[in-house]
Amino acid sequence: MGQYGQHDNIKNRQLTCQRQDRGFHILDVEIDHDLESTCSSGLCDIKESDIPLHKYTDIPEFLQGNPFVTHGYRVALPFSLCLKSAFVWSNETLNIWSHFGGFFLFLFLMLYDNIIIIPNYNGGYTDHIIITLGLLCFQFCMLCSTGFHIFGCHSERASKRWLAVDLAGILIGVIGCYLPAVHYAFYCLSIWRDIYLICITVLSLSTLFVQFHPRYFSNTWFKQRIAIYFGLVAYGVIPTTHWIYLSGGFSEKIVQMFVPKVVTMYLLGALAFAFYISKFPERFFPGRFNYVGSSHQLWHIGMVVAFYWMNKTVCDIFTYRYSTSCNDHIN
Repeated sequence: MGQYGQHDNIKNRQLTCQRQDRGFHILDVEIDHDLESTCSSGLCDIKESDIPLHKYTDIPEFLQGNPFVTHGYRVALPFSLCLKSAFVWSNETLNIWSHFGGFFLFLFLMLYDNIIIIPNYNGGYTDHIIITLGLLCFQFCMLCSTGFHIFGCHSERASKRWLAVDLAGILIGVIGCYLPAVHYAFYCLSIWRDIYLICITVLSLSTLFVQFHPRYFSNTWFKQRIAIYFGLVAYGVIPTTHWIYLSGGFSEKIVQMFVPKVVTMYLLGALAFAFYISKFPERFFPGRFNYVGSSHQLWHIGMVVAFYWMNKTVCDIFTYRYSTSCNDHIN
């Protein structure tokens, strides 16, 4: 079928989905009546031919964004097929499962930290709450991303709604980094701990408020979205620098122990972001990384590794706080 025939076919499928009024909507995804048969027959009970994959040149504009991934796109799928498409090999398969797997990783770490790590150091209820909240933020981020990559192909309206959910998940994930890190870094300096937590709260609420701008989720605001989230992450340099000064400078043991860990976390995030923004490696080999190894997949893996490293760092500084006195390292 030629390019124009493909366009007509896709448009007809979109119109069919829009005209169906057989179900209800959740986050702009129509829950069709095939859901019952989907669950009863099994999500994996589907052939790859049941979900056609399209070329980049044949997909609607709202699904475009990376012309170097040239094939493997799902278009205008109903809810039941969106779910089943997670088990079909497409250019979103690794995006879906890398973060769905990440959800279970952070769920396991939440249980491990609460059952083994914290009790081993006689941590209190506050420690359970802080570490649990951080890992719940990571889990929420993973699920939001998974949902976007599953349902983003449903319709243009659903794609925009789930992009909003995905970005909200990233915001919550960033909060999950800041909350326990600030709590334990300024554990002995509660006034600064509270000030920085308030600042992070204000910045996060401001980021959410900006999302109400009507053009925020449009392609023309891509650079603005990147700048906002870049600024939110880069803000962490301020409390880190202040913490180094209050702890006595680079000659202090605690600074020498944890600054390299923080720098490593930022380098991991920067590397993942570099893949995302540069569209490397598919930019130099269009079509070769359609299904495995594309920049977005590397971005996903980088996020999981960075969050894992952050949790490890938080557990390390938690154990350090319980093994040393505050008077030993306050300037």
